[in-house]
Amino acid sequence: MSIQLIATTTFGLEAVVKRECQALGFQNIKTFDGRVEFTGTEADIVKANLWLRCAGRVWVKMGSFTAVTFTELFDQTKALPWADWIPEDGKFTVVGKSVKSTLFSVSDCQAIVKKAVVEKLKQTYRTDWFDETGASYTIQVGILKDVVTLAIDTSGSGLHMRGYRANALDAPLKESIASAMVQLSYWRKDRILLDPFCGSGTIPIEAAMLARNIAPGLNRHFASEEWERVGKDLWKQARKEAYQAIDYDCTPELYGSDIDPAAIALAKENAEKAGVDDCITFEARPVQEISLPGEYGVLITNPPYGERIGELKEVEAMYRALGALMKTDSTWSTYAITSMETFEALFGRKADRKRKLFNGRIKTDYYQFEGPRPPKKG
Repeated sequence: MSIQLIATTTFGLEAVVKRECQALGFQNIKTFDGRVEFTGTEADIVKANLWLRCAGRVWVKMGSFTAVTFTELFDQTKALPWADWIPEDGKFTVVGKSVKSTLFSVSDCQAIVKKAVVEKLKQTYRTDWFDETGASYTIQVGILKDVVTLAIDTSGSGLHMRGYRANALDAPLKESIASAMVQLSYWRKDRILLDPFCGSGTIPIEAAMLARNIAPGLNRHFASEEWERVGKDLWKQARKEAYQAIDYDCTPELYGSDIDPAAIALAKENAEKAGVDDCITFEARPVQEISLPGEYGVLITNPPYGERIGELKEVEAMYRALGALMKTDSTWSTYAITSMETFEALFGRKADRKRKLFNGRIKTDYYQFEGPRPPKKG
């Protein structure tokens, strides 16, 4: 029996997640704002969690329907096959969100859904009492313009939490967005990559993991690992295959620098945890002192945005220095994400294209300045 699955995404990354789903061989892929839906099997729940680099979480979609009264919400929730996933000893919580809907009280909607699921499980298991000693399940009730979507979270903590970044600095870039920035660029594993504002090293680390084909979820735990329906054997097999798929012979040329020595120390630690420290050169250096290492490289960066008062002049100087650096070699391509709308003027060039993205809750643009492709190797 095929399972309806939802991979949530940051707004602006739907196309990237769709491509990842296609590459993983998922079926019936459909894209919506903030999510990609597809059909799969229990094994695909495991595969999606282990391998999706740019998604937020993976959910089992239980059902979708219109409801404008609590009675409709209760009855249609109760009609769904909850026991297909939640065993008699399972414990579950309900989280919720409601946007532009008649049923606007999230706490009331959560309580109604919880009650309906309990009633359905009582009916199915013919019991009035549940021990709740088994695995945990998080049900989400999402209501958008009166359309209710009910889903169970298979991931647990967000998929951006790879496990290599124990300590992040202020305003860190999510690993999922860093990977998307790399995938949306001209960079390929045989080209140089440089991040001159690398912070705790997320962009070069994500590029190295892509180059080596390291599954992003290899070193972390997922909620559905404890689920009876999925089973530990599927996880064990998928992890074994993921380890075998790593290309340790690939050593891309990656560079990360930052003005802050503490950030560089942290970046080195994170790269080691991710298993890619041998292919990234990190150094503490301001952007004004950097020179480009070779030709036809790709610079991908998340520079400071000047969000704090007093930082603006400093940040403007950094953007000008970045523009000056990139003028030294026209074979390079530049990709930068920032919320500062004056970026192009400071950088000294109009972007070939830009894409709206949300970095956390900050609305940003991903500026893309594309250099020439390298000549084919004869």
